[in-house]
Amino acid sequence: MTVSKITNRAFFLGCAALLTATALYAQEEAAAAAPAGKSLFELIGEGGWAMIPLGLCSIFMFFLIFYCWKETVRAKFVPSGLADQVSQYLQVRQVADAQTILQGSNSVLARALSPALSKARPERPDANRGKVETILVENLESEENAVGQWVNYLNVVAAVAPMIGLLGTVSGMISAFQTIGQGGMGRPELLAGDIGEALITTATGLVIGIPAMVFYFIMKNRLSNMMIATVQTASNLIDDLAEEPVDAEE
Repeated sequence: MTVSKITNRAFFLGCAALLTATALYAQEEAAAAAPAGKSLFELIGEGGWAMIPLGLCSIFMFFLIFYCWKETVRAKFVPSGLADQVSQYLQVRQVADAQTILQGSNSVLARALSPALSKARPERPDANRGKVETILVENLESEENAVGQWVNYLNVVAAVAPMIGLLGTVSGMISAFQTIGQGGMGRPELLAGDIGEALITTATGLVIGIPAMVFYFIMKNRLSNMMIATVQTASNLIDDLAEEPVDAEE
């Protein structure tokens, strides 16, 4: 295991532990402030209509975290041993055999490099390297965008969830002022529900938005690191193709 992998895992575990501790502390504070006999689900129910979109945001956030983590593992980009197998054929300019190996792998490297190799011309000194690299870059950008759009949705959740919570807060405060206008100033118990709705939606929006923002940067960095590794591997394979072919008899 490399130092970078150890660092990434340590950072991820540290963030997960921090977020878990924060969530537990928030639950304890909510339970301590809640009246006796009132459950967490009852408190959530007091949040009003805003808790429904916030709940959907939380479900979508967890889905995105697990999906993006699964899609940014190294095996999805550069499977172990694939580059060595392809390199053996490219060194002797057996492009068709190299493409066959790539087509048997469902990875970013294979999907980007295999179509690019169709533009290779083994009979030329440079094997038509310029055209191969152009197609490769276009394919890599397409592959990065395919995964990156899901990572960007985490940023959307991080931005939208606090805004929904703020909208729920405004809704609760409007209801509170309407209650005051109807003569509820001398009866604080009539304002408790409206104020509770305002505070609960704000807290819920932040509890969803903060982890979404943290994991957005984590997944963005994971994707960037995997793409760098893929580009370096593909570049080395093209170098093997463009070099003087190795005599197969030797």
